[in-house]
Amino acid sequence: MKNNIIAIIAISFIIVGSLWGIGNLVSQDNTQLSKNEGVIFLMKDNKFNVTNPDITVKINQPLKISIANQDFRKHDFIVDVLNINTGFISSGQDFTTLIASDKVGSFRYYCSIHPGIMEGKIIVTN
Repeated sequence: MKNNIIAIIAISFIIVGSLWGIGNLVSQDNTQLSKNEGVIFLMKDNKFNVTNPDITVKINQPLKISIANQDFRKHDFIVDVLNINTGFISSGQDFTTLIASDKVGSFRYYCSIHPGIMEGKIIVTN
């Protein structure tokens, strides 16, 4: 009897975990918040938002960016020139920061675990 209860509990955990995993795989990605709230940046399949998009920011106007890891491995988000480094973000975690600059220019962002694959530009304009 005790072994049956343990087996039922174990099977229940497996089913619930499988449903949770499937739900995460088929869920839709919302990449844009309202203009006042900023941008959601998704890490998935070793890309940022599938295409590593450019992020445009106006000079001296901070842009809120939320970075969510929807991948099965950890990633980070680094912009050396703007002193942004999220540290490692594990699967299912997120990180919120502001992107701001007082200088016009183009700045590289990247994942230090997958440089050359997960990278893009932050473009600061007037």
